[in-house]
Amino acid sequence: MPVTLDYLTQLFEANHNPANAEPMAKYMKNHFPFLGIKKPLRAQLEKQFFQETEILKQPFNRDFVWALWDKPEREYQYTALVYMEKMMNKLEKQDLPFMEQLITTKSWWDSVDAIAPKPVGAIAKKVPEVIHETIGKWAVHEDLWLRRAAILFQLKYKQDTNEELLYQYIKQNAASKEFFIQKAIGWALREYSKTNPSSVKQFIESSTLAPLSVREGSKYLHKR
Repeated sequence: MPVTLDYLTQLFEANHNPANAEPMAKYMKNHFPFLGIKKPLRAQLEKQFFQETEILKQPFNRDFVWALWDKPEREYQYTALVYMEKMMNKLEKQDLPFMEQLITTKSWWDSVDAIAPKPVGAIAKKVPEVIHETIGKWAVHEDLWLRRAAILFQLKYKQDTNEELLYQYIKQNAASKEFFIQKAIGWALREYSKTNPSSVKQFIESSTLAPLSVREGSKYLHKR
């Protein structure tokens, strides 16, 4: 693993761009430093890295992900997210606590919004008992990012969405004054409205939600 990480570090350091790094960090409210590698170039470097190391042919490697999470620059976390997305079919129930650790470490919307509907969503679909055992506890957790993850984990489920569960988690968080919770509620409703607009419309009209959640959740409903 160190050799693999060293190679990725060499690729990224060779493409360090200070002129890009400052505005990229500013966009993320200066929560994280950046190398200044924009997404198109990073995707090229990741493709080269995955091909040459053949790491995607190996079992899911938590140590590799955590080593990337531990690096200061945010691009390394983005590569960890890409790696996990490509390895979703290899994720199992025992990987969920690790996902929780990632959600609650270096937390910001960019990482949480990738982990929740992709790795977490994939694990929950494969092993539904984790919803009751773990994700349900996230929905009422003191950590706002776990609450956001619980609201968003079904984002890609479409017709497989457990509507009752979605609405339950939303109701449990509807009174939150936290922007990232209100926004997640709106996003989840907006996405589900593509599948079941009448249900979402009825839910919004019969629930007490923050104006931001209503506005975001109703976007596609107004176009019908």
